Amino acid sequence: MSADKKRALGKGLSALLNDSADVMPARQTSNGMVSDSNASSSPASGIYEININEIEVNPFQPRTEFDEEALKELSESIRLQGLIQPITVRKAGNHHYQLISGERRLRASKLAGLKNIPAYVRTANDQQMLEMALIENIQRENLNAIEVALSFQRMIDECNLKQDELGERVSKNRSTVTNYLRLLKLPPAIQASIRDGQISMGHAKALITINDPAAQLYLHQQIIEQGLSVRKVEELARDLQKASEKKDKKAKPAEGLSFQMQKIQDDLASKFSTRVQIKVNDKGKGAIEIPFLSPDDLHRILEMLDW
Repeated sequence: MSADKKRALGKGLSALLNDSADVMPARQTSNGMVSDSNASSSPASGIYEININEIEVNPFQPRTEFDEEALKELSESIRLQGLIQPITVRKAGNHHYQLISGERRLRASKLAGLKNIPAYVRTANDQQMLEMALIENIQRENLNAIEVALSFQRMIDECNLKQDELGERVSKNRSTVTNYLRLLKLPPAIQASIRDGQISMGHAKALITINDPAAQLYLHQQIIEQGLSVRKVEELARDLQKASEKKDKKAKPAEGLSFQMQKIQDDLASKFSTRVQIKVNDKGKGAIEIPFLSPDDLHRILEMLDW
C-alpha cells in the first residue's frame, strides 16, 4: 500500500474532527487554557477549560465497560500530572456540553477530584457525533471484539455506510470488518465469552465456520472447560461442520408447515440455540424434536426447560 493511500485511510477521525481548521489557538490564562466564559460566547471550536459537572456523557458511547483498576491508575496519574490529552465535547447549551470522546479520561478526572477539565469544543450534529465517538473509540481504546463489532454495525446502520466505506473510515480492510460483524451472528452465550475475554477472536473465527448453533455452543463449552488452543478448535470445527453437512444430506425434506407452526419452530430454535423440528399430521397431532450433541448439551437444554 502506498504512503499516500495509508495517509488517506488513516485520516478518518482527523477529517471528521477537522483539527487544523476547527481548533482555534487558546489564549493563555494562568492555567494555560481559555476560560469557560469564552467557550460560552464563541461559536468557534477550540480548546477550553470546562467545569466537569457541566459535561454529560455521550449518549452514543459504544464502550459499555471500563476497567476499574485501570481507571484508578489513570486517576492517580491525572492527580499528579494533570490531564495531558483533552477530551472532546460539543456545546449543547449555555454551560452544557455533551461528551464526544474521552469518557475514560472524564471518569478518571472525576475520581482525581478535578473541578475543571481541558476539552476540545466542537460543533457537531447527532450523526457526526456518533461517527466521531465510534471512530475515536475504535482507533484509540482497547475495545473488546464484541464492542468493536457493535460499533461497526452501528456505523453501518446509523451512519448509512457500506462495509468498504466503513473500512476506509477506520483504516481496516473489508475482510477485517466482515470478520468482526460475523461475531454478532454467534449465539449470545458465545458473544458474552468473547466480551469477557474467556475466548479469543481466533476461537470465535473458528466457531463461525460451523453452521449449527448447537454445535457452536458445544465446542464453545469445550473451549471453556478444557482450555483448547485455537488450532485445536479449528480442527474440531472442521469435523463438526462435516458431520453437520452429512446429517443435512441424509435428512428428509421437511413437510410444509403453516405460517404459525413455522414461526413457532423458528422461535424454539432461537430459544434453544439448536435446530428444532415440528412434525404435524393431517389431524393436527404431532411432535417437537430437539436434537442435542452430547450429554452436556442435553443438560443445557434440560436446564432451560427447568427440568
